[in-house]
Amino acid sequence: MSVPPRPAALLCALTAAAALLPTAAPAAASARATATLAFAACPDSVPAPPAPDRVECGRLTVPLDRKHPSGPRIEIAVSRVPASGTPAERRGILLVNPGGPGGSGLPYAVTKRAKLPASVRRAYDVIGFDPRGVGHSTPVGCGAMGGLFSAPGPDPVPVGPRAERSYLDSQHRLADDCAAGAGTAALPYLSTEQTAYDMDAIRAALGEPRTSFLGVSYGTYLGAAYAAHFPHRVGRMVLDSVVGPWDWYDFDVLQARALLRARDTFFAWTAAHPDRFGLGNSSYAVRRSYLDARQGLAARPVDGFGPAEFDRAVYRALGRTERWTGLADGLRTYLTDRSVAGLRPAAAFDSPESRNYEAANRIVKCADGPGPTPREIVADIRRIRRLDPQPVLTGLEASACAYWHHRPGSRTPLGGPAAPPVLLVASAHDPVTPIEGARRLREVLPGSRLVVLDDDYSHGVFASRGNGCVDGTVAAYLVDGVVPEADTRCAGPGLPTPGKP
Repeated sequence: MSVPPRPAALLCALTAAAALLPTAAPAAASARATATLAFAACPDSVPAPPAPDRVECGRLTVPLDRKHPSGPRIEIAVSRVPASGTPAERRGILLVNPGGPGGSGLPYAVTKRAKLPASVRRAYDVIGFDPRGVGHSTPVGCGAMGGLFSAPGPDPVPVGPRAERSYLDSQHRLADDCAAGAGTAALPYLSTEQTAYDMDAIRAALGEPRTSFLGVSYGTYLGAAYAAHFPHRVGRMVLDSVVGPWDWYDFDVLQARALLRARDTFFAWTAAHPDRFGLGNSSYAVRRSYLDARQGLAARPVDGFGPAEFDRAVYRALGRTERWTGLADGLRTYLTDRSVAGLRPAAAFDSPESRNYEAANRIVKCADGPGPTPREIVADIRRIRRLDPQPVLTGLEASACAYWHHRPGSRTPLGGPAAPPVLLVASAHDPVTPIEGARRLREVLPGSRLVVLDDDYSHGVFASRGNGCVDGTVAAYLVDGVVPEADTRCAGPGLPTPGKP
């Protein structure tokens, strides 16, 4: 894969051609003009689908600011895996987004499509795209991001006034680095709302009357924004693992609390298998082992792996129960021989892709609506620490918005009564996007239905958890337009059986 550029200012790159992708026909200055997409080979970052399917890629030029179509332009990278069924089976296009903000959607058209039910693969051209600022779509960079990529990083859970001031200072420096790296003038336009307009530009360029959409995690927020601006262009929309209609900072705080519940469940699950993991036979004992590991790494990091890296590993593992065995094994390995091999992720956190992801994540969140005040951040951290003295605060990404160089006056609009019925999907105990988000978003999407996977503790449900009830309900909606008469509850898998050592 080519290394995404990290320009000193994004605006310097707005009119430059993006490497590796064929150019679409230039769009006219008029907002009413429609560009077309020319497809050809994909960059190396896009895997080949199983034969006889094929994937093809193109790029589309769109205005940086949709209100000024004759102004600076950026390029959106698009991928397509054509439907495998007959013309009579075809239902149009299914845009997909993997989440984030900051997730690359270009390869997702291939990887997610491979997991979709066969009827959906036969019915839809699956369309992936890198949102503006991500991957091959004029990628942004924020440099050091206030020391985010330092290894080992400072302890991300501030205790006491001095540590709290240091935490706020790092968020201030992160905001300054993003303003310098992306360019202050570009910050307002790297938003979910602008990306929703890019989605409709993709639809128009493909000559389709409607956009069907599958969004996961942040993709649900993006889908709800598209429904707010283009309700009459929505075909069938599935929003899986739903971000609620809150300000991003408020969502981050809600997530931090949900992670505490998930971690307590993990402690109890680990304690139920003392012979397998050797971390204790009670939740209290396992928690003590967990704290011993974290405190040991805080006192003496191992090969650049300290408390910040530990918390990132825990954050990632708590989101999918199939990762719990690896986390418990990693804790035991560290406590027995001081090795972090079982805790360290396979991909480097400071890779070019990760740096782009983390930059786009903060820039999008801070462009989507008002940020918190420093006083609110400190007060919320103290409240969370009263719930548990050692929380996981890795997801408090919107804290940097307190010092952002562009402050939006309003929040990105989501949903609306004009949108057709949408299918919302949620895991009952998802700690990354708690189910409260799906219930709240349904309130602004009248007529929508909620499909819940009970007794499940993971993030990402449809064509992900292997649940026939969920997958069948969603496939019937996407292919035949069958909207359940009422909300649907599906029996979940429960907690996992530990994998072998």
